[in-house]
Amino acid sequence: FKLCEELDVEHKKTGSWVVAFDEEQRVTLQMLLVQGIANGCEGLDILEGDVVRLQEPNLSDEIVAALWVPESGVLNPWEFALAMAEVAVRNGVTFMPNTEVTALSWRENHYEIGIRIVGAWHSATDEDVAKKNACLSSPPKEKVVMPDCRAMKISARHVINAAGVESDRIHNMVAPPAFEIVPTRGEYYILDGTAAGHVVRSVVFPCPTRAGKGVTISPTIHGDYLVGPNAEVIDGRTDTSVTRSALLDIADKARRVVPDLDLRTSIRNFAGVRSNSTYGDFFIEKSATNFIDLAAIKSPGLTCAPAIARVAREMLCEEGIPMERRVLWRGGRRVIRFKEIPEEERAAFVRAHPLYGRVICRCETITEGEIVAAMKREIPPVSIDGVKRRAGTGMGRCQGGFCGPRVLEIIARESGRDPLCIEEDGCGSFMLIGETKDPTCREI
Repeated sequence: FKLCEELDVEHKKTGSWVVAFDEEQRVTLQMLLVQGIANGCEGLDILEGDVVRLQEPNLSDEIVAALWVPESGVLNPWEFALAMAEVAVRNGVTFMPNTEVTALSWRENHYEIGIRIVGAWHSATDEDVAKKNACLSSPPKEKVVMPDCRAMKISARHVINAAGVESDRIHNMVAPPAFEIVPTRGEYYILDGTAAGHVVRSVVFPCPTRAGKGVTISPTIHGDYLVGPNAEVIDGRTDTSVTRSALLDIADKARRVVPDLDLRTSIRNFAGVRSNSTYGDFFIEKSATNFIDLAAIKSPGLTCAPAIARVAREMLCEEGIPMERRVLWRGGRRVIRFKEIPEEERAAFVRAHPLYGRVICRCETITEGEIVAAMKREIPPVSIDGVKRRAGTGMGRCQGGFCGPRVLEIIARESGRDPLCIEEDGCGSFMLIGETKDPTCREI
């Protein structure tokens, strides 16, 4: 949480429980207790089920014991990653989004890296239009747009492979195969905090297995509840679709922990793909000349990320790279969140900063000022969901139904881009396909 405070990332210390349903799982709790103490965790304790239910009355009567971890908590994961990236840019790092590594080879004293950039969007050919229209029941008159792909090469003296689900492919470009990524999809429910009422105060985990931490029930930093994930091995590495069978499975497992859990209060389902591997653990190795793998980082990757970064720094030091704090280091970060301003100070603040007086997202009380501030940071958002991850718009119960169009207008205004080119999230997910009141065809 020290990093969260330094980077002004929303966080809350809630504590967590790891629950056991039988004596065999109680043994697992004992092993986790010993491991936690060895790792320097403070305040760990194993409590009997009746004592646990005094703290969490909604937990199942079948729970016989639980490991209490008082220093655990929750944070805003997107904001945490973006905050560190923003500080990196401020101190000289260059990000190349939407870029695929196509080749990687060692050339005497450096790596030559072939990359493919999906950059600007251009008007489609007639053939592209025909393919697009064939998928639509009512084809638009406007031309669709297509990605402009550009290939190029860059050089680097050192390479760190942190490519997630693609990390084995990057590794295999420079070293013999050592592991294979096993893409594992995890699906979730988000429950509306107001509608669901009180569910749990702390994060609740089942006893972990080789497949992962299991179905967790957790409060979020925004007052909702997160339920999931499952662990399903899939073929595609980017398949984040949500399935009925998986959601039913999650519901059954979650209700074993909290029997009265009302999943009718769900406001969204989503999925992510974890980088499980045949190696069975994080693969952190020097695998070739000036090449470090930070690969197969499965759950809980975000929690481990700061420690993994320190390991990578030590490995680079061993390579002879001096690791000294920059003289002109620009750390820290401060974010104005209107809903955190005391009520008695808001009127004066709005008079001085009028954009903060216009609430765009009613569910989460996010103002235009906060969106514009996000647009002006080191890595500005270019999509609706980009604003969502930075400012919190669309996180509430309406999931952007009210604020989405207004966010699109602000992105277009602040970036100078055509509204028809604004995407929801990722290349090609356009929010608009054409103008309804202009009879003329328009090329984007």
